[in-house]
Amino acid sequence: MITRVLVGVDFSEASKQALERAGSWAKQCAVPLVAMHVLQPPAPMLPEAQIALPDPAWLHTMEDHAREQLEAWVQPYAGGTVIVKWGGPAEELVSEADPQTLLVVAQVGHSTLERLLFGSTAARVVRLAPCDVLVVRTEKAK
Repeated sequence: MITRVLVGVDFSEASKQALERAGSWAKQCAVPLVAMHVLQPPAPMLPEAQIALPDPAWLHTMEDHAREQLEAWVQPYAGGTVIVKWGGPAEELVSEADPQTLLVVAQVGHSTLERLLFGSTAARVVRLAPCDVLVVRTEKAK
């Protein structure tokens, strides 16, 4: 039995479609809709780069901005709530889910090289989730 619908939102057009689908499922099942955005901590890209901790005020501002944006996206869905976390998107979505959650993610088209180098958040969620996962397919922008 589904007790809530959790949707990952990265503010892409694909995640907007996933949010719409999640909102429909939440309404149909008469359960809460929870939209989640995961911020990834900044990391140096080059080995020579010195590691410096980001300014906590800057991190807090980023989190507040993401929360405001997410609340605006969820506003059309009565009773929808938001969660903003730091970490890896797939891992944080999975950690927020329980067996009674319907987890909704967008599947965006990637090249073979992109999949090999970076993997797919949707694929990791499907593999690791303790619950049912709805992957919303979208066409890659041409």
